[in-house]
Amino acid sequence: METNWKQQIANLAKTADHRTLAIWAANCADRVLPYFEDRYPNENRPRLAIEANRAWTRGEITVGTARNAAFAAHAAARNLITDTTSCHIARATGHAAATAHVPTHAIHAAAYATKAIPTEPSWQYAELKRLLTE
Repeated sequence: METNWKQQIANLAKTADHRTLAIWAANCADRVLPYFEDRYPNENRPRLAIEANRAWTRGEITVGTARNAAFAAHAAARNLITDTTSCHIARATGHAAATAHVPTHAIHAAAYATKAIPTEPSWQYAELKRLLTE
């Protein structure tokens, strides 16, 4: 029987606080970002979105600044509509940055990372569980 990772992740995410979800979202997006950066080495908006998420979790930037980074990553995704995998990765990074604004964006960051690289859900679940026990 196939594991229903989506439901298990959603259930576990309900127990996490905002900051933990933001860290997890950045970790999920960061795992798939190398594929994007290999294809588009001069496009830095997705990387900047992850960096904005991490800066927000450290209290170094405002939610508004993180949101702007999210919007920029989504703009990058719109430019890559014909490269589905890279588009999904850019969206994952945008949702990771947007988690600073609304915690439920974390689930979307994970979902887009999984759309890009389908083997991610078991790692995502284990990573969220690890963060919750720290």
